Amino acid sequence: MLQYPQIDPVAISLGPVQIHWYGLMYVVGLVAAWWLGRRRAHRLDLNHDDIGDLIFYGAMGIILGGRLGYALFYGLEQLLANPLWLFRIWDGGMSFHGGLAGVLLAAWLFARKHRLAFFQLTDFIAPLVPIGLGAGRLGNFINHELPGRVSDIPWAMVFPPMMGLGPEPRHPSALYEFALEGVVLFAVLWWLSRRPRQRGLISGLFLVLYGTFRFGVEFVRLPDPQLGFIAFGWLTMGQLLTLPMLIAGLALVIWSRRQPVDRAKAAATS
Repeated sequence: MLQYPQIDPVAISLGPVQIHWYGLMYVVGLVAAWWLGRRRAHRLDLNHDDIGDLIFYGAMGIILGGRLGYALFYGLEQLLANPLWLFRIWDGGMSFHGGLAGVLLAAWLFARKHRLAFFQLTDFIAPLVPIGLGAGRLGNFINHELPGRVSDIPWAMVFPPMMGLGPEPRHPSALYEFALEGVVLFAVLWWLSRRPRQRGLISGLFLVLYGTFRFGVEFVRLPDPQLGFIAFGWLTMGQLLTLPMLIAGLALVIWSRRQPVDRAKAAATS
């Protein structure tokens, strides 16, 4: 049995201003995506300024889509009771699935502007995302979020009393998601995309792998307390939202088999 490490969720305090580790994890994810994107910008004939624009589009999609998605999927009652609650982002509450929808919309707008095929762009973006996902899960862990269900496995963890969970050891589910959605997903997608692939394949694999990891971890993660289980005594909202991802990902992988290989352009030299 492990003890939850004593980490203050507030990374920096400057008088009344507090900067949380969770917020810093967004910065880590965006900077990582920007740096990795610059390394491969030549593949889409983009320059470094274009990559900066792409990251800005993506950041807006994450923030707006993530917050709106959380409000619709996990806080609809609260939203209907007080629509202004939607803008209280300092109260927390972001949804991956809403953020994904926001990023896809941002990618569509960026692809139109730069005359790129949509799936050509999403194949480029997909390997840039997992570091941010992993960093976000670390932020959840530090922020006392996403506790797991009670377990007697050797690495089960006793969470802080402030979470109101009691003294029973639990799965450190946020760390599982960090390892799977962050480390494993990045390693697989970055390695597979090191050379040109059929258009849509990397995007489809992102959806399939993330969907599989998320669906599985939900079995050891506590469901959102305001929702509980959605159906069958075990299906959570996270699993329900992930099912369309899995279906779309599998369809995209199958569709990609008949698509052309997107040949990467040679890197520019100076």
